[in-house]
Amino acid sequence: MNLIQAIEKFKNDPKFKHNIIKWQTFPASPGEYREFPESLDSRLVDILKQKAIRKLYSHQVESFELAQSGSDFVVVTPTASGKSMCYNLPVINTLLQDDPEARALYLFPTKALSADQVDELYGDVEALGADIKTYTFDGDTPANARSAIRKAGHIVVTNPDMLHAGVLPHHTLWIKLFEKLRYIVIDELHHYRGVFGSHLANVLRRLHRLCEFYGSDPQYICCSATIGNPGELAQKVTGREMKVIDKSGAPTGEKHFVLYNPPVVNTQLGIRASVIKEAAKLATQFVTNGIQTITFARSRVRVEVLTRYIKDTMKRAKMSANLIRGYRGGYLPNERRAIERGLRNGTIKGVISTNALELGIDIGGLDVSIMAGYPGAVASTWQQAGRAGRQNDVSLAILVASSAPLDQFLMNHPEYFFGKSPESGIVDPDNLILLVSHLKCAAFELPVKADEKFGAAPVAQIMDHLATERLVHRSDDNYHYTSETYPATDVSLRSAAPENFVIMDESDNGRIIGEIDQFTAPELIHPEAIYLHQTAQYQIRELDWDGKRAYALPVEVEYFTDSESKVSIKVLHKDGEDEKLATRGFGDVSVTRVVVNYKKIRFNTHENVGWGRVNLPEQTMHTTSFWVGFPDKLVESLNLTKDQLGGGLRGCAHLLRQIVPLWIMSDPSDIRSVSMVKSPYQEQPTIYIYDSYPGGVGFSRKIYLMFDEIIKAASSYLANCPCKSGCPSCVGPMLEVGEKGKESAAVILKAMV
Repeated sequence: MNLIQAIEKFKNDPKFKHNIIKWQTFPASPGEYREFPESLDSRLVDILKQKAIRKLYSHQVESFELAQSGSDFVVVTPTASGKSMCYNLPVINTLLQDDPEARALYLFPTKALSADQVDELYGDVEALGADIKTYTFDGDTPANARSAIRKAGHIVVTNPDMLHAGVLPHHTLWIKLFEKLRYIVIDELHHYRGVFGSHLANVLRRLHRLCEFYGSDPQYICCSATIGNPGELAQKVTGREMKVIDKSGAPTGEKHFVLYNPPVVNTQLGIRASVIKEAAKLATQFVTNGIQTITFARSRVRVEVLTRYIKDTMKRAKMSANLIRGYRGGYLPNERRAIERGLRNGTIKGVISTNALELGIDIGGLDVSIMAGYPGAVASTWQQAGRAGRQNDVSLAILVASSAPLDQFLMNHPEYFFGKSPESGIVDPDNLILLVSHLKCAAFELPVKADEKFGAAPVAQIMDHLATERLVHRSDDNYHYTSETYPATDVSLRSAAPENFVIMDESDNGRIIGEIDQFTAPELIHPEAIYLHQTAQYQIRELDWDGKRAYALPVEVEYFTDSESKVSIKVLHKDGEDEKLATRGFGDVSVTRVVVNYKKIRFNTHENVGWGRVNLPEQTMHTTSFWVGFPDKLVESLNLTKDQLGGGLRGCAHLLRQIVPLWIMSDPSDIRSVSMVKSPYQEQPTIYIYDSYPGGVGFSRKIYLMFDEIIKAASSYLANCPCKSGCPSCVGPMLEVGEKGKESAAVILKAMV
């Protein structure tokens, strides 16, 4: 059965058709092709023809011409539209024709993506037979290879973290790179939003200082998935005027996009069939017919459970379970690479993944993309849907809703999803706390001049402040770094924990079967947890917190485990507070998270068959928060019941989390909001909006100073939202905030003005 036949069967199958809420068809579009540019080296043309490429897409030619003209630009085209050729062709052409000593720096957000792109580069370079040395420089690069890379690497592939801590502070070892740097390539630009993007912008400012010192002026080539503001984001991250190429010349096949709502299994409670089980049914329908399918799940546990269900179905159909693989963070690099190869060569027919495969890793063109639950953003949804579809073939994307209110809102309002533009990427490179951190690093790399430009930073004032802390010393108009500390190690671009836990199989001489980050470890590898790895079951016998090890033994049980956490906020220090009608303040807080127990969930039925307590250390993050509290007199004046007050507070917290990033120039993921009907600190109803980064990055003070404007904007936004009782764009779906949630939130907002 081919895909077209499978689509027709799916559309008309009584088991499924009644659950199809919306079937949107996007017609195929022809490609727009152009001849090879005359200035493209004939050797490159020959390589392309060997790959059966007779012409280039229009956006690839436009990119080549802009690169030849020296312009900085960003390419914004869909998944699988050949974006990598937009930078590889001009870079390799320069090395072949113009300057064989030129250098290029490629930045990718993840090591996995770096490795994938280097494979493609290696293939082209080997086919050319040219002396173009291409290397990956990251934390896995052997020490004995690093010297060769520094001296001879024409194309150095790395990530922002390594550039920040491993290259810029040691620039004297990279003189050849900085003297001859011709191109800076930033792929997956849409990934650099919020604090991460703001950090990268400052890292690039430091890079520019060194390039100027060594006499080079590199050109930027950026690539991005579809977002709301690619030109603006690229300009803020790079500090350069950017031209935008956003018309794709790649052909597209006919695409079917389906919104699928599982059937109701409990009418009284409104509970629907499990999103996991429904996604498994849909995936097996295609995979058993030989149709390559990717299924996205929203957590590691869901990936493993889904993989098990689909493998079991394959076995019952007397087909090889090896045709199905899971893919997620925590797998070892060699294992991930093997899965990627299997998808490209077709030996793997189905893959179940977290959003780890949402980025542009080459896994070939699959036929069907199934999303088990709404990914949380319009842009992410289209990214995952775009994993299905070869250039001229039909493809299918299915969004399977969970029972969550947000998912159900989309099912009830499909026009919201299909009519909404992708989210914009927001950065604030001039965030004062980030500026100070990176100016310390800049001073370590080269003396900072008092009249030096570093974005919008008041450089002299900041450096004078650092001088009072004896971190720098002023001599004439130059500031020299004098501290014995190494500043880059104290600045984490992603604020992630530095060490991972490793999971060791005690039955196999301590063989490492996986790894997991420190923040996720308590949830998934607490003692007695069932750790799933490619559907194999391991029970965690012991978690060595200090040694960062988990000891596991293989088991065969009929359940998996799911942990429950408790989060609390404690105000440590008030940096500012005023008491008007509502109490507004900001300061240092500790956000404490601890896993308290776990449930045993039976496979297939998903019934709870037991539970247990978890005794692990609390994880406390010190950060900064803004808060607004409601004294008793104000609460009485609202005339709301306790349920209405709770729903209104939740609605306000939801709305503010969406409105605030527009005012403080952050990504929504950079902040968290939580409402309490009675805060332990305030002893009154309170809404907290806190930085989701250890130490905070200054957002709470911004919110405090701008809160009047933010509240007015939020009130106006709520009044203009066309929904009746709440939606994800304002206070959240009615199921979360109650029937009077939108109305109650409007009353509370009015009281805050």
